[in-house]
Amino acid sequence: MTPLEVTAAELKQEIVSDKELAILDVREEGTYFDCHLLWASNAPLSRLELLINNLAPRKSAPIVVYDSGKSGDATPARRAQRRLIDLGFSDVRVLTDGIAGWQSEGFELFSGLNVPSKAFGEFLLQNAHPPEIEALALQERLELNDQLVVFDSRPLDEFQNMSIPTAVDVPGAELVHRVFELAPDPKTDIVVNCAGRTRSIVGAQSLINAGVPHRVTLLKDGTMGWHLAGLKLDHGNTNVGRMPSAKSHAKSLAAALTVANRFQVSFIDRSTLHAWQYDNRQTLYLIDVRTEEEFLSGHLPCSRHVPGGQLVQTTDEHIAVRNARVVLVDNKKTRAIMTASWLMQMGHSNVHVLDDDFADAELEAGERTSQILGFNETPTIEPGELHAVLQSGESAMVIDLSSSRHYVSWHIPKAAWCVRQRLASILAIQPPVGLLILTSHDSVLAHLAAADLSATNPRQLVRVLSGGNEAWRQAGFSVDTGMETPLCEIDDVWDKPYDRERDQEKRMQEYLEWEVQLMDQVERDGTAEFYC
Repeated sequence: MTPLEVTAAELKQEIVSDKELAILDVREEGTYFDCHLLWASNAPLSRLELLINNLAPRKSAPIVVYDSGKSGDATPARRAQRRLIDLGFSDVRVLTDGIAGWQSEGFELFSGLNVPSKAFGEFLLQNAHPPEIEALALQERLELNDQLVVFDSRPLDEFQNMSIPTAVDVPGAELVHRVFELAPDPKTDIVVNCAGRTRSIVGAQSLINAGVPHRVTLLKDGTMGWHLAGLKLDHGNTNVGRMPSAKSHAKSLAAALTVANRFQVSFIDRSTLHAWQYDNRQTLYLIDVRTEEEFLSGHLPCSRHVPGGQLVQTTDEHIAVRNARVVLVDNKKTRAIMTASWLMQMGHSNVHVLDDDFADAELEAGERTSQILGFNETPTIEPGELHAVLQSGESAMVIDLSSSRHYVSWHIPKAAWCVRQRLASILAIQPPVGLLILTSHDSVLAHLAAADLSATNPRQLVRVLSGGNEAWRQAGFSVDTGMETPLCEIDDVWDKPYDRERDQEKRMQEYLEWEVQLMDQVERDGTAEFYC
């Protein structure tokens, strides 16, 4: 019989073992941001069913859940434990006293998101020493029209939000894949940037590790450093680096193979992958690291898409089970090799590249349908019917369970906002209503919440808006903006420093300082095994 709890001291020992282990912080993202364990993935109880199948794809893998440490059976951690067991997970324990118990042992707690990846970036800067260029120095070179290109290593949506003038979008693992196409003259200098530090550091060092003949530097502190230097950023830039020709790809692959040799990247064939997919003794992550367009045009069944650069940047969001098998897919190999080399240097010892060009593979096209465990549809109401109810003055209440970010952006008029995991307790102290209508961005979260309420208050008449908020807007009905009616604490998301106008420069500076000090914390924690 698996024990239902694990102490902080016991968990610390399990973290440094070579056995599989997933640590899930089931609090909301904003609370998780303030303090959490280094190797914890954020899986809020409100969205647990939406996340768990990707985070922990093998139901017998050991999972530890925790919250702030309050006692009782109704805590988020206890509720998450029961929910996971109901969904078929067989080894789920609660960290005794949660955050409070971890802290009482004197163990390190971290703030921020994607901390292992961010800390690794700082480790890389301190140990590999990729050269840096200050914002003002880069601006001077751009004004002189030097033989120079600026590659932005972020995804397109972030690039379009703000970018360095003249920059070209070449996300993460695409850098080595496209460099010989975009900068064919080895005398052209390359500057790599991101919003802050990590993807600039990793991106620049990727090119250096691959042995490109260009002079490569990284922009110190990225677009935030550029802004803090008083320089103007571009917005809405759509300049995306083109894919490589056959000749350029041959050079990129040769460069990537030198990296594979240096870091002893493991290659497997399709028969090995097939065997691993049916091995119930070890967790397997099958991740396609190509572009979204390539993935949608045709991908291996059961694979999911995470661009290589983002997988390195946000590893904790995609690989929750430590010591699991990770197989990276890229029919061109370059991006999978580069991504594998970084995951290995971050301490993921069981990473492999699928050596397959898809020549005779049976592929699936389109979006991958992600399984939502425990999902059942509940009775719905159409947008037109809801509009009539709101116009009639009937005793009805609309509650939006989308993220607060979505709600602030736009929501149904008169809809209140709430976090799913707090909904039942909030409604218990609200005046009774005849009809309760739940909605969310695409209705999925609303259906899950409706099932919760049916279990706790079967007498309450509940309907879910069919198609969610998107269906309401597509029907042509009006929407409101702003945080109109919050029913609970707004702690479900954390806004990036540049997403808020208030105190933007102060927040940027604090964020950059936070990144710099991470390695000191990681060394005190003592559980990371980075190398370069």
